[in-house]
Amino acid sequence: MLPRAVSYGIGNAATWLAWRLMAQTRAAIADNLSAVFPDESSASLQRRARGVLRAYAYDVIDFIRTLSAPPAVLDGVFDYHPNDAKMIVDILAQGRGLIVLSGHYGNWDAGSTFLRRVVSVPLTILAKTEADPEVNRQRREIRELLGVESIEIGKSLDTALQIRRRLAANHVVAFLMDRHIGRDRVAVNFFGRRAWFLKTPVLMGFMTGAPLVPCFIERTAPARFRVLAGSPIVVPRDRPRDEAIAEGAQTFASQLEARVREHPELWYHFYRYWDAQDDTADQS
Repeated sequence: MLPRAVSYGIGNAATWLAWRLMAQTRAAIADNLSAVFPDESSASLQRRARGVLRAYAYDVIDFIRTLSAPPAVLDGVFDYHPNDAKMIVDILAQGRGLIVLSGHYGNWDAGSTFLRRVVSVPLTILAKTEADPEVNRQRREIRELLGVESIEIGKSLDTALQIRRRLAANHVVAFLMDRHIGRDRVAVNFFGRRAWFLKTPVLMGFMTGAPLVPCFIERTAPARFRVLAGSPIVVPRDRPRDEAIAEGAQTFASQLEARVREHPELWYHFYRYWDAQDDTADQS
């Protein structure tokens, strides 16, 4: 409802207040970035944390504004290679569905707008239930506005069956993979450290034969996003299951790491990510 410049002004003010007043969050972001910039001082990393908060605020603002944007406006929002959109259509033509992978990097929510309103493919998002019921309700309403189905992880005992049904119906199923949930996890090497990524999407790729396609949405200017499709990952079904899953997960982790190195300000974890990688952690 507000002019974009006013929205950004509010975002800037909120970012500055958050950076000044939320000391634990500021320190957590700085600690996360220490893996990307191991030689930087704590003070320097905390300055970078403000850039992360600002980028996140802008991403939220721009995503909300895309929800009701007319098609002619959307044409100017997303920059993408036509071959990437064609790749999605060609994979779906094989009839096995498609698993889209991303991380808490860039504007993954805007990716829903791109897939539904630009590429026009059926989309289901796997998401963890938000701790705040009101936030959870708002997220579901936004997805419903876009015509996106939601499956809340851990809400039902038949989550895997629901995923398989969507893939069998030749849908796109999307996951954020760089946070594990309980024992649903697979170990990867991420920035030279051991990290746990979500196992289910790679397991589904192994069980169904559906290809996995990394996808990253990077803000390049006000209301402008670059859509980058990574190299497709086919989880080999003629290999031992655990070996094939570990290899597929590591391939995605390496592609995500490359993007974070390019734009560390777009890596959005607001808790101490590395502390959550020990065997007892269940951070989400």
